[in-house]
Amino acid sequence: MLSNQPRVGHKVARCLLFLSFLHINFAAGSSGKGSQSQDDLHVTHNNQLDLREIVFVIQSQSSSFHVRQADRQRADLLKQAHSLTEKPPVVLLLHSLSDNEGDWSILPLLPYLSHSFGKNSSWIVFLEEETSVRMTKLVQVLATFDKNKEWFLGKPLHDEESTIIHHYAFAENPSIFKYPDFAAAWALSIPLVVRLANKVRDEPLKSDFTIDLKHEVALYIWDNGKGPHLTAVPELCTEPEDSPQALYCATTLGSELPMCGEAVNKEDIFVAVKTCRKFHSERVPVIKKTWEKDAIFLEYYSDHADPSIPTINLGVPNTERGHCGKTFAILQRFLSSDVPNTKWLLIVDDDTLISIPRLRVLLSCYDPSEPVCLGERYGYGLSQGGYSYITGGGGMVFSREAVVRLLNSGCKCYSNDAPDDMVLGMCLNALGLPVTHSPLFHQARPEDYARAFLAHQVPISFHKHWNIDPVAVFNKWLRDDLRAKPSDGLNRSAKTEL
Repeated sequence: MLSNQPRVGHKVARCLLFLSFLHINFAAGSSGKGSQSQDDLHVTHNNQLDLREIVFVIQSQSSSFHVRQADRQRADLLKQAHSLTEKPPVVLLLHSLSDNEGDWSILPLLPYLSHSFGKNSSWIVFLEEETSVRMTKLVQVLATFDKNKEWFLGKPLHDEESTIIHHYAFAENPSIFKYPDFAAAWALSIPLVVRLANKVRDEPLKSDFTIDLKHEVALYIWDNGKGPHLTAVPELCTEPEDSPQALYCATTLGSELPMCGEAVNKEDIFVAVKTCRKFHSERVPVIKKTWEKDAIFLEYYSDHADPSIPTINLGVPNTERGHCGKTFAILQRFLSSDVPNTKWLLIVDDDTLISIPRLRVLLSCYDPSEPVCLGERYGYGLSQGGYSYITGGGGMVFSREAVVRLLNSGCKCYSNDAPDDMVLGMCLNALGLPVTHSPLFHQARPEDYARAFLAHQVPISFHKHWNIDPVAVFNKWLRDDLRAKPSDGLNRSAKTEL
């Protein structure tokens, strides 16, 4: 957790250079679609909002690709602001605010935001790197809310059914609880930021695991009904930028997978599948029917050598959970002469469904000469100086350089059945190597995620065969060409903004 003392260092100072003292006000334009009551709305002409009252926080990451993405987004925000006034607003890059590993989980960051901006600002607006902003429209929308009250604004998501990734919260009526789609941007009024910051300082954060940050932030703010609910703002959108519906949006998204050049070659990826004897006849055939053909170099690692698949016995006994011993044996084999020398290692479970073509597109944005560790990021003990890790079920991607550094560090399992993904996270944290998050990898099934969240994604993986037909799920969500559009697995109606 952050210290109670303000963090003012060279990184923060760099961001604060973007603070401006603007000399114009933006007359508020009513959206006409807000869900708040009439009593809470300010009359438009009485609620002017100065651009310097808004602090933008880009939820950036420290790997080179994501730094470039965040820098471009910051430049766009500043360019838009310059067209409206001579001086820019405050634009912060989350990854550069401190060396605290837990900053990405937002809550430990609140005391700093409260101390630094609590007196002269009105709104903290959080953006993901791919979120595009129409500055004038956003200012108009924010100006329709009374900045002196507590507001939690965003595009609402909800669960169709209770789900493991949300610890089966609201099991009797999962759709009743709304949480923000971070890709659409979300905002907190300063009075709420100040109160939450005091709470973070006075009451230690309780959750050991950070699994789905947007849901967990909303739960913390709601505070069992003592805090505000998420207020829906229709102008915070995840529509593609070129969509007709985007005309009315303050935020929009791109419509395709990130691509930074040619997709990486099939020959550049080595795929390791973790399995065991009891799943040879149940799970391995699913892989062979779905995505195995898209991988040139692939090996199945088991506790039993079965030449009909074939599987390789690495000499590590099967464990009911954890699989740390098997994963580290895979890492060592990847660097050996027993397998082709490739740039990337993908480790998956035998019940992981993954699109290799889409992964090849995404990897075009990453430099394999850097220590890249990519997948769906979870956190453990982030408020107490913990660490991030890639959750294994969605697939863990490592550059060769990352594997070299991991093994050269002496990092190892404390037992064969230790949780491999968490042990790797501890090792990466000790080495100071970043875990890079992509929301396109999924630890659970499509049914476990909000439909509106998946509607603007081009997913790369899902996990688990429980209560589904995995071949049908693969065909619906993951089978396509290299340049897939979002939500191929959804009905057209699901793509429409609600």
